[in-house]
Amino acid sequence: MESRFWIAFGDWYLLAIDLLLLIGTYYFLKLKKEEKANSYYWLPFLILAFTVFYENMGAYTNYNFEFKKSVNAWLGNTKYPKYNLWLYNIANKQLSTILYLFLIKTWLVPNQKKIINWMVIVFVIVSLVLQITWIEPLYLNQPIIFSLGANMILFGSGMYFIGLITNGQYLNYNPIRLLSFWKITFLLFTYSLTYINSIVIIHIYEISAQLAIGISQIGRVLGIFNKAILVLIIASPLLPKFFDKEPIFEAA
Repeated sequence: MESRFWIAFGDWYLLAIDLLLLIGTYYFLKLKKEEKANSYYWLPFLILAFTVFYENMGAYTNYNFEFKKSVNAWLGNTKYPKYNLWLYNIANKQLSTILYLFLIKTWLVPNQKKIINWMVIVFVIVSLVLQITWIEPLYLNQPIIFSLGANMILFGSGMYFIGLITNGQYLNYNPIRLLSFWKITFLLFTYSLTYINSIVIIHIYEISAQLAIGISQIGRVLGIFNKAILVLIIASPLLPKFFDKEPIFEAA
């Protein structure tokens, strides 16, 4: 029992992101009251906490096979009871996509923010339709939903860089000292490098589980960097010597 628990929860990736959440929580609690209420800081903290939650939930489904099997059966999946794709489809491919789009939105210039609003609406509607019609069941790989979300994040990242080189407020800053620059850059790398892998991973897993696990390590390493930047964003008001305060744009 103990060895099975350690196999599920003792993974280096889980331990690393759990540590990052503890550090992020520490710095978030040290923020001023008005900073905690600012989406520039609470949204990165929410994304960090939510990611750590669903990753640990994924570990629990691997630890408690009967629970995972029962959820799959409830969803109509009796062929692949070992899969926990339903969890990652909801949490990673859908909810995390929406949260990251809103995070990107906080750094965009006003005329670009409305585009993100419409992108989120379209993403939610298309995702619901594809699942309700069983074109992409919740318990199987969802390449269309992932592709749509990934392309929206890549597009949003592109809008950020356009604003970075054309907006007068951004031109007054050194991009290297802006954490938004580093976060968007790593999001761009993450979704570009894991694009094909995320779409065909279930087929790779059927051919070779070890190969699929090996390829997924790329996404995990990038995930560590992405979460570390979230921690830096949360802590940035306490690190003025290293990072500049982000320019503030009106909401749309």
